[in-house]
Amino acid sequence: MHHPFMAAVAKELGTLGIATLRYQFPYMENRRKRPDPPALCHATVRAAVAAAHHLLPSLPLFAGGKSFGGRMTSQAQALTPLADVRGIFFFGFPLHPPKQPSDARAQHLIQIKIPLLFLQGTRDTFAEMALLEPLVRRLGAGARLILLQDADHSFHVPARAGRSDAQVQTDMLNALATWAGSIAPDGL
Repeated sequence: MHHPFMAAVAKELGTLGIATLRYQFPYMENRRKRPDPPALCHATVRAAVAAAHHLLPSLPLFAGGKSFGGRMTSQAQALTPLADVRGIFFFGFPLHPPKQPSDARAQHLIQIKIPLLFLQGTRDTFAEMALLEPLVRRLGAGARLILLQDADHSFHVPARAGRSDAQVQTDMLNALATWAGSIAPDGL
């Protein structure tokens, strides 16, 4: 949660009038490299969602995360819907490991009945577009894919792209705010 990307995202979302709650999985808190078992990650997601709702019960609640955090959030939602969550967003959904194309990690998404937003770089080696785009179409009208041209899994763009990482981040967060506003027009 202290990663510069996450801190910058939280700060910029704040300027857009969107409150955030950042948290860490126990393995990150304890500086271990190996992720916690899925059940512990799902429990961590549920605790964070409950804390966010407890702190600001009148605000519409969205859940999501960057890469692994987003995937654990969606798995938790697929198992048992997260209380009061109106939609899930992904900053770079990790569809597969680099150079191992598959959509097996996404099969649980079909069970989710709330809106999903995929914010994905077109150069993301963790999600080949040839697999991700058809997957999002299969998920139906509740799923939306926003492609960030030339961005990788960390939302970095090469100098030749003609845009900076900061511009990509602003575009990404504006898209997130627009999407959330369309789901919760009563205010964020």
